[in-house]
Amino acid sequence: MTRRASEQANGRRRSTIREVAERAGVSVATVSRILSGDYPAAPATRKRVLRAVEELDYVANAHARALAGTSAKSIAIVLNSVTSPHYAHVAQGVETQTAAEGRLCLIGTTGGDPERELAMVKFMREQHAEAVILVGNVVADERYRKRMGQYAHALSAIGSRLVLCGRPPLGPDVPAVVVEYDNTGGAFAATSHLLSAGHERILCLGTRPGHTTQEGRVAGYRRALEAHRVPHDPALEVEGTTMEWHEGYRMMKERLATGPLDFTAVFALNDLIAGGACRALAEHGLRVPDDVSMVGFDDLQSSLDLGLTSVHLPHEEIGRTAVRLALEHEARGGTPPHVVLGTHLVIRDSVRPRVS
Repeated sequence: MTRRASEQANGRRRSTIREVAERAGVSVATVSRILSGDYPAAPATRKRVLRAVEELDYVANAHARALAGTSAKSIAIVLNSVTSPHYAHVAQGVETQTAAEGRLCLIGTTGGDPERELAMVKFMREQHAEAVILVGNVVADERYRKRMGQYAHALSAIGSRLVLCGRPPLGPDVPAVVVEYDNTGGAFAATSHLLSAGHERILCLGTRPGHTTQEGRVAGYRRALEAHRVPHDPALEVEGTTMEWHEGYRMMKERLATGPLDFTAVFALNDLIAGGACRALAEHGLRVPDDVSMVGFDDLQSSLDLGLTSVHLPHEEIGRTAVRLALEHEARGGTPPHVVLGTHLVIRDSVRPRVS
């Protein structure tokens, strides 16, 4: 053991930011900016600084000092909204597991704004959260990936963890825990259920190119068509702007206004969209499932109210697993885990065999 390591182990000496700067060959200001998480440093410079931080145990000690005098440790969850049933269930799972682990839960919402999400991650880091859990859909463009990767490294440098919950990983070199659910497999099962009932003209309602959740579900829809040798018709994919009830209603009303019915079934990309679509069909004199069959996704309370066949997501389990894996990875280190939770189709009364 080196003298410095021995002194640090015995609590006699703490590394300083100046020592980190000297070892990395940069200025103190550069170290400070890189550790803030949003400084556009060259990759080689960032790597040298983070290596120096790790070798000198600088930020980890600063983190320990920040927590000194309080026993309250925290887990942060950042999500689009607390009013959406899906997000509310995931947040409850995070809160349940956080309480079981003896931690407090910090919650922040973004309204779907990627800039606000990035700002929230930075803020939660400043609060010394042991893990920052990001939940749900995102447009994962190159700028988002780059900046979120920087925050993941900054969190890792202080012994915290970024957790991507319900969204894909950022890349092999980003130290982020990933907990996904099988969007593509669930959509494949939903679409295959309709195809097995004889439906070939299946409206896919609520696509949003670039959004990770919808893209995974559309991929499953297309894969099922291919597996059943049914031609893919792009005109049956209807693009939406949100995953809300009113958007399902709008999309279906506009579709019905274009002319004669050109589909016999609907795969709605979530249950809220399905609910709005059902109302629009009813106002048009069409019944589910007698005139149009329908399958949703999420298996929320609204699907029970509608008798809707839907893909079940383990909402609360996603949240609990995110917390558990984040804390386990913090304790053990190594390669961040990537877990995909399964989905399954819940059969109700919204699908009827197609009559020729």
